[in-house]
Amino acid sequence: MAKAVMQLETLTCPSCMKKIQGTLEKMDGVNRAKVLFNSSKAKVEFDESIVTKEDLKKIVEKLGYQVLDVKTA
Repeated sequence: MAKAVMQLETLTCPSCMKKIQGTLEKMDGVNRAKVLFNSSKAKVEFDESIVTKEDLKKIVEKLGYQVLDVKTA
């Protein structure tokens, strides 16, 4: 399993956090996702043979949130 940390635009409410986390967790190939409200980061554990870091970024941006950076953890 690969791990990535996404730095998100500043999250303004806990429901934003839950929306992003829930969407990531439903993606094929994502084993675990945790969005941290206070630091506006998403930590994701995923199978690189099914989903890529770019796929993760795109799905968050499709929800209307800006991804500032994606790093391998």
